[in-house]
Formats: sequence, C-alpha cells, structure tokens
Amino acid sequence: MSGACTTYVSAEQEVVRGFSCPRPGGEAAAVFCCGFRDHKYCCDDPHSFFPYEHSYMWWLSIGALVGLSIAAVVLLAFIVTACVLCYLFIGSKPHTKLDPGLSLQTTGEEEE
Repeated sequence: MSGACTTYVSAEQEVVRGFSCPRPGGEAAAVFCCGFRDHKYCCDDPHSFFPYEHSYMWWLSIGALVGLSIAAVVLLAFIVTACVLCYLFIGSKPHTKLDPGLSLQTTGEEEE
C-alpha cells in the first residue's frame, strides 16, 4: 500500500483510473492507498480494509440490541404465561382424596 492507487475495475464493472493519495479535496492525512481489487481509496492507516467510518457499527449494534431485547421480552412473556397457565390448571382441579386401592384387613381366621 503506497500513495498511488492503480487503475482498477469496480464491482459494477467500470474502469476507475488510477489516482495518487491524498486526493484533492480529501483528507491530508490520507496518504495511503487502501481497499480491495475492485474498490480502492485513500486512507490514513495502511492496515485499513474498509472505506467506511466506524459509526455504522453503532447502528448495527443498536439494531442487534433492540432485536435481542424484543426477543428477551417475548421469551419472558412466554415463560410467565406458561407458569400462570400451569398454576391455573393445577389449581382448578377438584381436590378429591385419592383412592388408595384395596384396604389391608385381617380376616380373623388366623386366631389361635
């Protein structure tokens, strides 16, 4: 990565003429040519791979947090609903004494 970006073919299959960095009207610190084979740009960090500002990451993070929050609320609502329905189902059953089955009684024939 040097200060001269060579001619390349963009992702839209358009030929982009080579240019030197920094570009006129661009940042004075952007003296390196960065990017990929189909997209080149001037940058101030020779190890830069993306031409975007890092602020777009905040929007992705906020979107992910909103999505996870909604999923957590839905999951919590499901768990609470399941618990309430189980409690109502168990509480609405009639409280009858269970039949233990046959009673064990002696017949009285074993007396000596």
